[in-house]
Amino acid sequence: MTIAVVIPTLDAAATLPRTLTAIAAARSRGLVGAVIVSDGGSTDGTAAVAAAAGARWLAGPPGRGRQLAAGIAAAGAPWLLLLHADTAPAPGWEDAAARWIATPASAGRAAHFRFRLDDASAAARRLERAVAWRTRRLGLPYGDQGLLIAAAHLDRLGGVRPLPLMEDVDLVRRIGRRNLDALPADALTSAARYRRDGWVLRPARNLACLGLYFLGLPPAAIRRLYG
Repeated sequence: MTIAVVIPTLDAAATLPRTLTAIAAARSRGLVGAVIVSDGGSTDGTAAVAAAAGARWLAGPPGRGRQLAAGIAAAGAPWLLLLHADTAPAPGWEDAAARWIATPASAGRAAHFRFRLDDASAAARRLERAVAWRTRRLGLPYGDQGLLIAAAHLDRLGGVRPLPLMEDVDLVRRIGRRNLDALPADALTSAARYRRDGWVLRPARNLACLGLYFLGLPPAAIRRLYG
């Protein structure tokens, strides 16, 4: 069964090469077909990176939910892997994905990777443990853990909504905690944002945004806080 990978981007030239390299082996084996880079107005070298890797380029207005929806509409594959541009599945991910897809029950479920950061600090390990707890106990994997899902199932759920933020939380809530599986594979995400914004401040801001979302604040308003 072929997977289409959909990657929303915005000025992602620094991180996209690693992400595209991580899925290249699966493309060579035929597990991954189309790789769609759905861009929201990059002004750096993102387009050139995508072209060099043989990815399909879609240009449109910014907004991660909108960009994902556009990429999904263009995918035309039975399975979808929604992946952030700064997140690279670790070696061996394709075998874990293939085994999961081969399980009949997976057609009505979704799967995500384990969250890892490309930083050797103790702060990074603490954050990874916090994300593991949130994912396991609350059923809330974020977009930087990737999401593998059957296209037909995603369509039944109403697709990815064109939200400027929290599109990942919105989707996994509709999937449901009991219908989410953790793949036995890591996804390595860039820690640049945490190093820049602070190992405490950025997670605290993310948590505040999540709380505001659950309180009913519109994602557009939360987006202004998120930056």
